[in-house]
Amino acid sequence: MSIQDTLTDQERLAELDLPQLRKLVGLVEYDDNADPFPVTGWDAIVWAVGNASQAAHYYQSAYGMELEAYSGPETGNRDHHSYVLRSGAIRFVFNGAVDPASPVADHQRAHGDGVTDIALEVPDVDRCVAHARAQGARVLEEPHDVTDEHGTVRVAAIAAYGDTRHSLVDRSGYHGPYLPGYVARTSTHVRRPGAPKRVFQALDHVVGNVELGRMDEWVDFYNRIMGFTNMAEFIGDDIATEYSALMSKVVANGNHRVKFPLNEPAPGKKKSQIDEYLEFYGGAGAQHLALATNDIIASVDAMRAEGVEFLDTPDSYYEDPALRARIGEVRVPIEELQKRGILVDRDEDGYLLQIFTKPLGDRPTLFFEMIERHGSLGFGKGNFQALFEAIEREQERRGNF
Repeated sequence: MSIQDTLTDQERLAELDLPQLRKLVGLVEYDDNADPFPVTGWDAIVWAVGNASQAAHYYQSAYGMELEAYSGPETGNRDHHSYVLRSGAIRFVFNGAVDPASPVADHQRAHGDGVTDIALEVPDVDRCVAHARAQGARVLEEPHDVTDEHGTVRVAAIAAYGDTRHSLVDRSGYHGPYLPGYVARTSTHVRRPGAPKRVFQALDHVVGNVELGRMDEWVDFYNRIMGFTNMAEFIGDDIATEYSALMSKVVANGNHRVKFPLNEPAPGKKKSQIDEYLEFYGGAGAQHLALATNDIIASVDAMRAEGVEFLDTPDSYYEDPALRARIGEVRVPIEELQKRGILVDRDEDGYLLQIFTKPLGDRPTLFFEMIERHGSLGFGKGNFQALFEAIEREQERRGNF
């Protein structure tokens, strides 16, 4: 059986099944036998943050994640604290520098809190690296083994846009909490009574912002280096207002477990959200992570109860007769979506519900999207205008528009 037709270990741990994944993240059937760079799925999203201890607490309390592993001075890691958190089938790893000369500190100083590594699980690290090198990729770490009493993990890394990297991880021979050098760790954090078991179950996609004129270069990178296929593109008036615009193309691995929309700014009268991101992040990087949930109402309510802020959607969005006619019946009454500012979009395959947080840190850079899919394999094209206008309102409040 193709690896693409089976569950990953993380998905099994999350007690997910293939029908659930098809609904959560738009998983499609795929035969990987001829794939030169087969990708099993997400391994981890690795962050550099100013204070990993506080970040670990925040993402447990506000986003319902669970602490499962730790590395730091107490375990022999004198460079940085590292907390591994999980929600469903996805891990976040928060790194915060102990040593002022740490590369973690350098990254955080340059970019603020952000994603350093979009790590991917692969069945054959050496095969992937050999193909990537032959196609011109920059190899940051050669394939090598890391081992402890729990087994062996084979890892390597290649460069992506900006200072972002893709670690390639084969953990099929490992049974520890995360990687060698980490110890199992649980938290004393107690959830609020009535809080859902999980706020999100999986990672749907990661959006990258790149410099003007470089979107097609990075689309070609994922096509050529990793064998990803083009899934969608949005140009011209697809994502534009009177004042600003962007262009976006989406690449995905064969079964759509891993999806990368790539954005670049487009000419406009004022500074676009992509321009703002590039300025404050200091270059290309991950703009937002889309978190898949099977109950966006419960997720948003739980997050708001913990102080998470979302972009506002004006009432006129929900009162638009054209929207009502286009979306038809959805599982949640429009009035309930309106109370929470949740957007809805429909395409030929089904519909989706989505909402976007405000920036997660001090800089107006990285944020989250919450997404609930019902057949739709898209990205909410019908909501781009409303989303873009909401972001512009926030930019204007920040004085960056």
